[in-house]
Amino acid sequence: MLSRKKVFAATLVGFAAFTTSAAFADNSSTRQSGQHGVASWYGPGFYGRKTASGERFTGKALTAAHRTLPFGSMVRVTDKRSGRSIVVRINDRGPFKRGRVIDLSAAAARALGMGGVAPVVVTPVVRTAANEAQTSNR
Repeated sequence: MLSRKKVFAATLVGFAAFTTSAAFADNSSTRQSGQHGVASWYGPGFYGRKTASGERFTGKALTAAHRTLPFGSMVRVTDKRSGRSIVVRINDRGPFKRGRVIDLSAAAARALGMGGVAPVVVTPVVRTAANEAQTSNR
């Protein structure tokens, strides 16, 4: 018989997979091509405040706010103009302006070479055992 922890973990993984795919399920090609829209960044006025996930916002980490993706999700944000891309972790909710798909921390915006707003593609990063092992070796 399965323990409560294993059942809870399996439910949580299934929920995360469902909500991540639902956020990118606008049409059949969305999962391959990503979510297109405008990225903005947020910073100084939010430093030290708690994010929707409960952690403190510093602006120094590669994090972002998204309306629907689960907290902890990793996404690749690619600037359509420059072709530069970064991977960020979702830890907050937003943006709340029409047409914008993601709000980046100041550090993430800097890493992307963004000034104010930029047209982007947001695609989910699938975590695999190989990716985890590679990341932990750094």
